[in-house]
Amino acid sequence: MADDDFSTADAGASTTYPMQCSALRKNGYVMLKGRPCKIVDMSTSKTGKHGHAKVHLTGLDIFTQKKYEDICPSTHNMDVPNITRKDYQVLDVADGFLALMDDNGETREDLKLPDSDLGKEIEKRFTNGDQFMVSVLKAIDEEHVVGTKTMTS
Repeated sequence: MADDDFSTADAGASTTYPMQCSALRKNGYVMLKGRPCKIVDMSTSKTGKHGHAKVHLTGLDIFTQKKYEDICPSTHNMDVPNITRKDYQVLDVADGFLALMDDNGETREDLKLPDSDLGKEIEKRFTNGDQFMVSVLKAIDEEHVVGTKTMTS
């Protein structure tokens, strides 16, 4: 038993949880085609002669903004991603990566600068010497910077 290595164990929290399709709501989150999506549109069809109402879901990937659609019976369960949002202060921008600090003073340098206009805005604000924070969205072991906000002291 002494040879077991538990140093890399996680808390066992799942990256998704099940929710009945009929309980999903617009502006909520759901997994569509294996991607975490925000529901932008949903409609329910009437029960057919075989008895199941179908829910037609349209969602945008929370990281790439790509559109996904799915149809599922209203009684079936869909996976809903556990999404966390955390704000970090920007300390440095170098080699396409961000150096960030959270509220507890812990730093991290493993997040890439976004390739989008947001990335350009972060670089511009950093070179101007602004004090600002970035919002980082995390879902299914994937993390992306999704916004910036000015720090208020």
